[in-house]
Amino acid sequence: MADPLNQEQVQTLLDDSPYIAFMKLEVVSMDLDKDEIVIRMPMRPEFERRAGTGQYHGGAIAALIDIAGDYALVMKVGGGVPTINFRVDFLRPASNTALTATATTRRLGRTVAVVDIDVHDDNGKLCAVGRGTYSPNVG
Repeated sequence: MADPLNQEQVQTLLDDSPYIAFMKLEVVSMDLDKDEIVIRMPMRPEFERRAGTGQYHGGAIAALIDIAGDYALVMKVGGGVPTINFRVDFLRPASNTALTATATTRRLGRTVAVVDIDVHDDNGKLCAVGRGTYSPNVG
């Protein structure tokens, strides 16, 4: 494994991905000791479930969950890790708000890692939860 990354390096990796750059994701904070990263996603018209509603499509929320889970590991291992599987539970609609994903690594093993992700709106309400499994040792 490579050396851990700092917040600026992680943000650069996010910005270097055309898909993620389109989403305008921002690293709010990182804590290597807590195995936690916080990533914010602003609302964009392209993320709306139906035009003019301000309500997020589930696919945009799922993408945020997968990316946050991935980058909770990227910051530790120094590079991208493929997703093995992830699941999402949508708890309430998110409308006219940015979303903040807090991803916490539960296990970082040699071949499999598990990350839990909570997604909150600007009022701190829990909108979705996810769990991802990733392959941290691909070379």
